[in-house]
Amino acid sequence: MFFEILGGLVVLGGIGLAMTARVIKQFEQGLVFRFGKLQKGVRGPGLTMLIPGVDQLRKVNLQIVTLPVPAQDGITRDNVTVRVDAVVYFKVQDPARAIINVEDYRFAMLQVAQTSLRSIIGKSELDDLLSNREHLNQGLELMIDTPALEWGIDIDRVEIKDVALPESMKRSMSRQAEAERERRARVITADGELQASKKLSEAAGTMEATPGALQLRLLQTIVEVAAEKNSTLVLPFPVELLRFLEKNTNIELPEQKDGTRSSE
Repeated sequence: MFFEILGGLVVLGGIGLAMTARVIKQFEQGLVFRFGKLQKGVRGPGLTMLIPGVDQLRKVNLQIVTLPVPAQDGITRDNVTVRVDAVVYFKVQDPARAIINVEDYRFAMLQVAQTSLRSIIGKSELDDLLSNREHLNQGLELMIDTPALEWGIDIDRVEIKDVALPESMKRSMSRQAEAERERRARVITADGELQASKKLSEAAGTMEATPGALQLRLLQTIVEVAAEKNSTLVLPFPVELLRFLEKNTNIELPEQKDGTRSSE
């Protein structure tokens, strides 16, 4: 009989301990509501005791929460339709304010992030969304952080993940990039021709001062062409040499029957 009573007391004690004892994990903090009123202070990690039927424990996770923001459609300041999504990293800094000041702080953060993302799209140009995301991330973080402070939430960082463009805009940007590359190629070619013309002009001045250099260049050209093993060789003949021969020769060619002179 004694052991049965002792066993019953042990069972009742275990039930009472289960009803009054709560375990709070290392990354959590606990808020105790007694008859609906928040008690001062928060319960830290470990075992905490409650009054059965009187106290109610509310655990708050203090880890950084990764909140994906669904893609939002918007029109940029330069009238381009885009679809942008983002991600918000935040954590609860003040558990009491996060539980009391807002009904569901996760849902509230999601709504604020969506409206802020649409607002930042309307204030930005397409080039900023594509190439200046760091500045936009800071602006978006500032817009979300303003109401989050009242809820005891600290924004760790905000990042724009992807910017989806219409197919027509993608084709236009592709044509623009192609035209830009072609423009650069033409500029480089023109610059090369300009430099080559300057060098040729200097070479022509040098050859004009030294007539023998022109003959050497001609012979070098003949050697280069002959190395290709061509069946036909077109040799440029200087006009000055023809004039020289014309002035210094007195040989008359015999006339043929048709009145022309024979070359034999």
